[in-house]
Amino acid sequence: MLKNAIKIAAIGAVAWGATTVGASAGLTKQPGETSGLARGAPLPEGVYFVNTISWGERSVPGRDTGVLVDVPVIAWSTPWTVLGANVQVLGALPNIYIDPPGNNNSDYGLYNPFLAGALAWDLGNGIGVSYTSGFYFNVGEKDIRVRATTWRQDFAASYTADGWNLTANVTWSITFDTDRIAGGKTSNGLGIDLTATKTFGNWEVGAVGFGSTEYDLPTGQAGKGKQFALGPLVGYNFGPAILQAYVTRDIYQRNLGGKETRFWGRVIIPLWTPTAAAAPLVTKY
Repeated sequence: MLKNAIKIAAIGAVAWGATTVGASAGLTKQPGETSGLARGAPLPEGVYFVNTISWGERSVPGRDTGVLVDVPVIAWSTPWTVLGANVQVLGALPNIYIDPPGNNNSDYGLYNPFLAGALAWDLGNGIGVSYTSGFYFNVGEKDIRVRATTWRQDFAASYTADGWNLTANVTWSITFDTDRIAGGKTSNGLGIDLTATKTFGNWEVGAVGFGSTEYDLPTGQAGKGKQFALGPLVGYNFGPAILQAYVTRDIYQRNLGGKETRFWGRVIIPLWTPTAAAAPLVTKY
């Protein structure tokens, strides 16, 4: 039972969080962060830890910048339903490390914390849809975070029958409460994270992709930042935990300075489920 719960968590867990400075395309969320997850599928009741970490470099001759993004998430899938939907509560404390080009000093710190609620419907036949609404708060390291509060909404649909995970997750972000120090207007953005994977026993293989765009311009920026990236994914279910790894490369970018290659890793661990709580503390084998 617990192993099944972990499998469902792997396709339905929620990971939220950060992005690199200037590369968010108005999302505040990191583009591609929910790729590999079946965002539309309801989670079984329980508390889950989902950590997504990635390292990427944007190819600009003589000016490559490396960025490490770590997004630890706690997801609580409650026993409650609203309009037939599973109710979830989500929180994240993302962190970013920036390695700038040349001899410039690197920087590390807390990104905008995130808190949200979600509703996920099981429509039957392996089809699920979800809606998430939450906020990135205007706190954290001043040289790392987006200097504004962001209202984020996600609209996801997943097909998870027969070992498949076919998911599209659309994100719409609106910024407000911009710091005066930030220089005025902060951009708003749209994004989509895509997943097409298949499980074979404990293994999962497939492809992921993501795109993002600003739909208005921040103060002092000449053009809207846009990108689209693709890459392979592999995962393995160890029973007590699930690991995923994927690599993405921009096949298109505009006004982001160059194409980015990013390496991703993810761990999914159920911290508590009703089944685990009911099990004896000592089991004889």
